[in-house]
Amino acid sequence: MNARGYAPSAKAGLGAPARPAPSRNGAVGAPSPAQRTPSRVEERPRAEAAAPVETLYAALDLGTNNCRLLIAQPRERGFRVVDAFSRIVRLGEGVGRSGRLGEAAMDRAVDALRVCRSKLADRGVLRARLIATEACRSAENGAIFLERVRSETGLALEIVSRETEARLAVSGCASLIDPNSNGALLFDIGGGSSELVWIDLTRPAEGRRRRMSDRIRTWASLPVGVVTLSERHGGETVTAEVFEAMVAEVAEMLRDFPEAVALDQAVAAGNLHMLGTSGTVTTLAGVHLGLDRYDRRRVDGTWMTADEVNLMMNTLTGMDYAARIANPCIGRERADLVLAGCAILEAIRRRWPCQRLRVADRGLREGILVEMMAEDGVWRRSPHRQGGRTS
Repeated sequence: MNARGYAPSAKAGLGAPARPAPSRNGAVGAPSPAQRTPSRVEERPRAEAAAPVETLYAALDLGTNNCRLLIAQPRERGFRVVDAFSRIVRLGEGVGRSGRLGEAAMDRAVDALRVCRSKLADRGVLRARLIATEACRSAENGAIFLERVRSETGLALEIVSRETEARLAVSGCASLIDPNSNGALLFDIGGGSSELVWIDLTRPAEGRRRRMSDRIRTWASLPVGVVTLSERHGGETVTAEVFEAMVAEVAEMLRDFPEAVALDQAVAAGNLHMLGTSGTVTTLAGVHLGLDRYDRRRVDGTWMTADEVNLMMNTLTGMDYAARIANPCIGRERADLVLAGCAILEAIRRRWPCQRLRVADRGLREGILVEMMAEDGVWRRSPHRQGGRTS
């Protein structure tokens, strides 16, 4: 089992590298054909034929901080993860200062991608989508780096828009939204950007649209994440004053959130919960649960009250760097980043104080898998279309 991912249920096997797919901006609720078309290892089956359930699908997410891969097989009500990989590479290290990806960071990412390439090949994956997010979007040498990745690993990654990233997060977490609520405020705190999405369940779905991503009312992508914020303010020694400075920086960004006043009213009315997908919120949940070792199965789907979140925020901000390293749900790789993530979350919570928070140890990769499998019609014969449940 990888440190914060899935336990592979079978041994890895061989296949071919993925080919590129175009990436274009499009509406969050209704992705364009270019956005819906993932990279693939070989030509996709004819549109009118659903993919066989034996087909393996893969989703790779190269972010500012992590390189993550999931390989899964469709099941009647979702999919089964058969292999996974996650490694902290800090690709976006220093990008906020220099505007460029550093050589050491690129080397770390390429090394991780070679592992992913081997897993894709060993498993014989037939359908894959391989994406890069904020680090490659914002760095002036991001596209050049992806050419190097293609040359050295055979993997063709697409740089996705912030809109696409927001939609994929919703697709990946859809089954964790309380259907009896008025909706959810989803946040995804990344390394270089943070997505915030209002899913409004009070408005009826139009026609036969059933995807949760079709219920997105509005969204925003904040140009800040745990890597960029900690680089600006410091991540090892974080005083109360430093923490408040980070919160204030993010709070200023939230002033421009679309339909902010309407969201204020929805939160005040109650029955709208937060849904968090990021290392920050899963860390909070792990500490809340008192885990001796991080356990995704216990963390994913956990509910926390506002008071419980407050207690955990106070616990984490009260830890010094050594204590954060020693905590089994944080560790050395996240110890200098977790308080920046807490500051981003705190800014969101102060602006929109929802009384419930649900924790998701899932996100972009699961969203990619759900969208590819839906596009291939793997669940068409099932009377109960799922929302991204894994097993």
